[in-house]
Amino acid sequence: MTTYTKINGQMTARIPEISSVTTLDEQQIDYYDSDTGTPIPRQDWIKKFGDRFKKYIEIRERVQQINKIDIAVLMQQFNQSHGVHTYQRMYGCDWDDDTGGSHVFDEHGYDGEDFISLDVKELTYTAHVPQAKPTVLKWNNDRKQLDFLKNYDPECIYWLRVFLDFSKTAFNKTEPPMVSLLKKNQDYYVLCHVTGFHFRETNILWRTNGLKNFSKLVEYREMLPNGDGTFQRTVALKFLPDDWKTNQYACVVEHESLTEPIQKNLTVDDIKSNGKVKPA
Repeated sequence: MTTYTKINGQMTARIPEISSVTTLDEQQIDYYDSDTGTPIPRQDWIKKFGDRFKKYIEIRERVQQINKIDIAVLMQQFNQSHGVHTYQRMYGCDWDDDTGGSHVFDEHGYDGEDFISLDVKELTYTAHVPQAKPTVLKWNNDRKQLDFLKNYDPECIYWLRVFLDFSKTAFNKTEPPMVSLLKKNQDYYVLCHVTGFHFRETNILWRTNGLKNFSKLVEYREMLPNGDGTFQRTVALKFLPDDWKTNQYACVVEHESLTEPIQKNLTVDDIKSNGKVKPA
C-alpha cells in the first residue's frame, strides 16, 4: 500500500509539503518526500532489488500522477479560506495466499475524512461527501484515465507477489527469533519476550499442560518494531502462588517460515534466574 500525503498551510513544525510511504504487510519498504526528492528504500532486502525497484517506482509515480487533487480547489469546495489542510491518497492491493483472491483499492481523503474512492473492477468513482460530487463527475467522464487504470489491478498484484516472494526469501535466510522468559520482582507475572521475527502474523502463545491458554491470565502486549525490519513482542502469563509447581507452562512461537515451533518450557530455574532462553 502506498500512502501519498500533501499538506497545505503554515505549520509550526517543518513538515514536507508532499510525502509518500509504501508498506508491505505493514512494514515500511520505501519513503519519499518533496524535500529529499528521491525514493529511499527502508528495508535491506529491497536495497538489493536493483533496477527492478526503479521500474516499480516509475510505475507507482505514474499511477500517483492520475487524478491528483489541488488542496486549494478542495478548500473552495468546503468554503475554507485559511488553515492547515491535508489531502491523502491510499492505493494498493491485498493478496490472499489461501484463496488466490485479490483486492485493489484507491481511496482519497481530505482532512482525515473519506472523500472519494474508486471501484477498480467497475472503474467508477464514488463521492463520500457532497463536496466531492463535482470531482467524481469529472473523473467518471474521463475515459482515458479510467482505461489506464484497467492495468492497475494486474500490475499491483504482480508487484505485490514479487515483493512478497523476494522479501520472504530474504527473511528465511535469517536467524530464528530470540525467546526470553523473564520474571520481575515478586509479582506473579512471567513474561515471554520474543524479538527478531520478521512477520507480524507470528503467533506467540502460552501453553498450560500442553493446551493453549485462552484464559484472562494471558496478556498480549503491543508489538514493536526493532528498526531493522524485525519485530518484538511480550506475552505475559499470570499464575497463582506455587501454581507453576503443579502445572507445566511453555511459551510457543509459531510461524509458517519455521520448520517447527519454538517452545520454551518454564522451569523453577527460569523463574529464579530471570535468565534468557535461546532457541534450540
